[in-house]
Amino acid sequence: MTSGSTTDASPWFVRPPSTGHPARIFCFPFAGSGASAYSDWPAVLGDIEVCPVQFPGRENRLAEPHYGTYENLVTGLAEVLAPLLDRPFAFFGHCAGALPAYETALRLAELGLPGPDRLFVSGQPAPHDASCDRMLTMTESELRAEIEWFLRGRRIEPRPDMVDLGLTVLLRDQAAARAYRRPEPVAVPCPVVVVHWRDDPDVSLAELEGWRWYADSVGIRVVEGGRYDVMNAPDELRTLLTRWR
Repeated sequence: MTSGSTTDASPWFVRPPSTGHPARIFCFPFAGSGASAYSDWPAVLGDIEVCPVQFPGRENRLAEPHYGTYENLVTGLAEVLAPLLDRPFAFFGHCAGALPAYETALRLAELGLPGPDRLFVSGQPAPHDASCDRMLTMTESELRAEIEWFLRGRRIEPRPDMVDLGLTVLLRDQAAARAYRRPEPVAVPCPVVVVHWRDDPDVSLAELEGWRWYADSVGIRVVEGGRYDVMNAPDELRTLLTRWR
């Protein structure tokens, strides 16, 4: 066990959560990505430790089987999170990552475990509208072009082998997203904060209104930038993510 850590190194986290901060925010990656989506974020926001979650079947967990379904993903993650819920915490999920973040909050409640103080969902329609995601209707060639566009936007030359690997992960994530069903809203026992990226061409502000059915307290906040600007942890987002403290 490393100094100040609460647990032995786990494949679910790129770094062991520490005991040195009074609160944590667990960050769920978007489809096709992994914990590295948050590599440019600071390790701490105010007094809140940033804990990116690493899903199976990507990056340093590429050799592991893909989680297959959100149910499998949440079951495994809830077990790992249980000893880390000893202080206030929040969940942040971006795009499709908002769905397992939401489902994990529900699972913790079902297990009688402490739940998040806030659920932040970013750029993702509510679970009962999840099938409207534009990317779920894209062909493989369209998804490949999307990956190439994304990499160039990160100033990375999209080598064919890199694109092939990204496409493999994305297709498996997309299959899990297509299999996901939540026909009726089920509320979580914590406030929900919905983040809309003003320049997001795929998800409108109106399409996020469905989240209002998912908690007694739901706030929608508009921040500047496009959907992938989340990776840069802009100041406006950082401020929003620390207000629950």
